[in-house]
Amino acid sequence: MPVLRRKGVALHYEVYGEGPPLLLTHGYSATGQMWEGQIAALSRTHQLILWDMRGHGRSDYPTDPEEYSEAATVADMAAILDAVGAPRAVVGGLSLGGYMSLAFYLRYPERVAALLIIDTGPGFKKDTARAQWNETALATARDFEQRGLARLQQATPEMRSSTHRDARGLILAARGMLTQRDDRVISHLPAISVPALVVVGAEDTPFLA
Repeated sequence: MPVLRRKGVALHYEVYGEGPPLLLTHGYSATGQMWEGQIAALSRTHQLILWDMRGHGRSDYPTDPEEYSEAATVADMAAILDAVGAPRAVVGGLSLGGYMSLAFYLRYPERVAALLIIDTGPGFKKDTARAQWNETALATARDFEQRGLARLQQATPEMRSSTHRDARGLILAARGMLTQRDDRVISHLPAISVPALVVVGAEDTPFLA
């Protein structure tokens, strides 16, 4: 698995197939391994790029809380595209990965050929709703502090199969990446001008902003 070092943080990624670049980002507490079942199909037509977000899987777990943020994640995504020589890509992800894909479009619209947004909430317009979400994210961090990786055993199969060295990165990622600071992403949705495929599951919980 290739390693990219950005400002001292090692980011692990994998590349499969050839064709138009497709960058997929996993959800919180999962890893790039969650896409294993889609690799064969997607890599037949695309250069599929998978990676582990900082604090997850085989990437580094920085100890500085300031190293975990939406901006840092978006910059990581841009650096990975640079590393594989992709000036432009289809960008997508699941849950937090989908949100970061929307944030990436907000920062680098010229680098996005299309969006693939799966089971993703785009953020919150109301401060009260955002505060409630952030409390849930902080509670997740506290739960990982108390229970460590054992918390994943009650999660989805994709999360249970994720390989993390310990829970430190997930704790800091919940505080810095899962929490949200403003409504820029959701407010920018009407300005998206590239093709976008939004996927939800039959048993997903409806999202209210």
